[in-house]
Amino acid sequence: MSTAYNTFENFREEFFQALMLNRRLLLLSNSTTEGEPYLQFAITYIKDFLGAEKRRVLFVPFAGVRWTFDEYAATVREPFGQIGYVLDSVHEAEDAIKAVREAEAISVGGGNTFHLLRGLYETKILDEIRARVCEGVPYIGWSAGSNVACPTIRTTNDMPIVEPQSFDALNLVPFQINPHYMDAHPPGHAGETRAERIAEFIIANPDMRVVGLPEGTMLRIEGTKISLVGDKPARVFQKDSVTVDYTSRDSLDFLLG
Repeated sequence: MSTAYNTFENFREEFFQALMLNRRLLLLSNSTTEGEPYLQFAITYIKDFLGAEKRRVLFVPFAGVRWTFDEYAATVREPFGQIGYVLDSVHEAEDAIKAVREAEAISVGGGNTFHLLRGLYETKILDEIRARVCEGVPYIGWSAGSNVACPTIRTTNDMPIVEPQSFDALNLVPFQINPHYMDAHPPGHAGETRAERIAEFIIANPDMRVVGLPEGTMLRIEGTKISLVGDKPARVFQKDSVTVDYTSRDSLDFLLG
């Protein structure tokens, strides 16, 4: 029994790794920079990632709280339209599962990560998105949309304003992301820094790495290759309090191992 179980587990892991060879992800820390239109800093990278061929992009707006989903979709539709892509929002679809299964590319916006994950579970598209990415459908996420690409959402910066059925997320990469990463400690502030909060996560989850992704940067993943895009270093946290800063010139492929 034990041998059969281990064989099945090994098969499942090998099958999953084979599927991951097809994955294509662009994971942004943020959507805006001061004084620029929405997604403007990233739009050329998005176009390069999606390619010159015109695509229909399926947008997931469930992280939006202060915007309606209609307003959120309209905001994102504009920059995607500027580079030649048609954007459909999953909240407008009569059948959300069918929309995901037919998507040529998937984009998941930022906002509140708990609200986003609850929406993915309620519409039953979490597993569908994972399956499509495993088939090679491009995935673009920013902020909360990058958080849900991880195994869980436990390294989000957001308040748990709603309760999803689980913290388990898309598990498209084997590490966690902390978007909008900074290690500022304002004078007079007695609370923990972001680095100290992530260190707590590592102590509780010693087998997991966390990438602190500063604003203005993104991770591009093509199968077993991963690169940092942007002029700021990303900080990688792992057990034994080891932290290392990596620039766009460094290899990050070890994160996918």
